[in-house]
Amino acid sequence: QLQASGGGLVQAGGSLRLSCGASGRTISTYYMGWFRQTSGKEREFVAGVSWSGRNTYYGDSVTGRFTISRDNAKNTVYLQMNSLKPEDTAVYFCAARVGGSRYEPGQYDYWGQGTLVTVSS
Repeated sequence: QLQASGGGLVQAGGSLRLSCGASGRTISTYYMGWFRQTSGKEREFVAGVSWSGRNTYYGDSVTGRFTISRDNAKNTVYLQMNSLKPEDTAVYFCAARVGGSRYEPGQYDYWGQGTLVTVSS
């Protein structure tokens, strides 16, 4: 089971770091992704990282501001979010999949419950 944490309320321009931990499962062999969703909209790809951590991928709206990383020894994936904007407000989800990079939510095998990020202007 995946568990995302670290969300909260932050002012525009601020930073947050989200964490995604796994219980009962090792994530070291999975490709991991972060997605976000706001009410009435489809789930949006934010970032992804290969099992080794060497390859990372970002959505256009967060490139240059967000950084995804992982610590397989801690069974945890992180999303460092800097220069946050009000439009980053969403529920953020982590997800895992077997295989390589994918941007579509339907291509992921496991999902955690989300964590809410609210960015005030």
